Amino acid sequence: MKTRIEWLSAAFFALCLGSILAAPQPARAAGVTDTEIRIGNIMPYTGPLAAFASIGRAEAAYFDMINERGGINGRKIRFISRDDSSNPKTAVEHTRDLVEQERVHLMFGSFGTPGNLETRTYLNERNIPQLFVASGDEEWAHPKRFPWTMGWQPTFRAEGRIYANYIQAAYPSRKIAVLWQNDQFGRDLFRGLEEGLGITANMIVADIAVDADMSIDTQVDILKNSGAEVLVLNCAPPIAARAIRKAAELGWHPVLLLVNAAASIANALRPAGLQNSVGVISTSFLKDASDTTWKNDPAIKEWLAFMDKYYPDGDKDDSNAIFGYAAAETLVQVLTQCGDDLSRENIMRQAASLRNYRSTVAFPGITINTSPTDFHPIEQMRLVQFDGNSWQPIGDVIESAFLGVPGDK
Repeated sequence: MKTRIEWLSAAFFALCLGSILAAPQPARAAGVTDTEIRIGNIMPYTGPLAAFASIGRAEAAYFDMINERGGINGRKIRFISRDDSSNPKTAVEHTRDLVEQERVHLMFGSFGTPGNLETRTYLNERNIPQLFVASGDEEWAHPKRFPWTMGWQPTFRAEGRIYANYIQAAYPSRKIAVLWQNDQFGRDLFRGLEEGLGITANMIVADIAVDADMSIDTQVDILKNSGAEVLVLNCAPPIAARAIRKAAELGWHPVLLLVNAAASIANALRPAGLQNSVGVISTSFLKDASDTTWKNDPAIKEWLAFMDKYYPDGDKDDSNAIFGYAAAETLVQVLTQCGDDLSRENIMRQAASLRNYRSTVAFPGITINTSPTDFHPIEQMRLVQFDGNSWQPIGDVIESAFLGVPGDK
């Protein structure tokens, strides 16, 4: 027979159990186990910016290679990449699902400015790393306000200034036309171009904003009729390809400057017609595997072998593929530096302590440096020119003037 104390104890236990079951349950452990690291990613595998999808495919292939070699300190990478078709709303939905259902430990290399802006607050409020964002916007370098978000590539605004400096040095009295993408990417680079030109910005005699999926024949005709002798193409690869081809059809042969994000032989120059693309100027910080300068380079030989084995459907002339490879390589460096402490705090600590790290496929002289107050990993570029087969470096490495926000580096 149970005593009154025993009955009370049983009743108290039942009451406590009921309270526990009724209360909100804590989230499952984040995506790190003794054998696995879960990493989330958002990429435009479909839609108007699908040309950039090879970034995500190359990253997935790189992680496959790392896993085959034993992983990182014994842990395999589970890379979960979702398609947002460049729709910010879809990016938010997928990011929430990756965090709350797939339990990814961090987000890595997600593409584009709008979607990453929409998910930044959500990830920072939950102390989830949003690492090496695939966008050159300056918004990824505010370590005080958004300590869990970090970019990777040089900023669009700095790139615009580089083009301005080149125009001033090589074509100081030429009229300029700009075809720019009607989003934050396009605006940032255009702003850098105007800032770099300074008082000579009045040499921009025409500029037209375009959407990523529109026809641009009429716009190119308008730009030609402006009398411009320099054309800056600040848009996605498909539009850049159509613009180069259309200019050639019109018999218009301006000096062509092509934004780095569109400087893919596979996705822009080949569709435009290689013969129409000879002489195009762009910027780069990564080697071009088709450039014979690197034919005996061990890193490029390894890259080509990687493509053959792990990404055989990829195009070796696609600069986005080598971009994904280099970004994934950087993340592996960070995770390797973490050792057995793969806490989110330590991942960000290691990401913010890269010292003269150099991707194997980066140009000589291009290094990655970060600190707790500097979330701009790559701040250097080189001007390159297309010779009909590959991109050839011209000039020296350019330190892309830091364009941060005072007091919030």
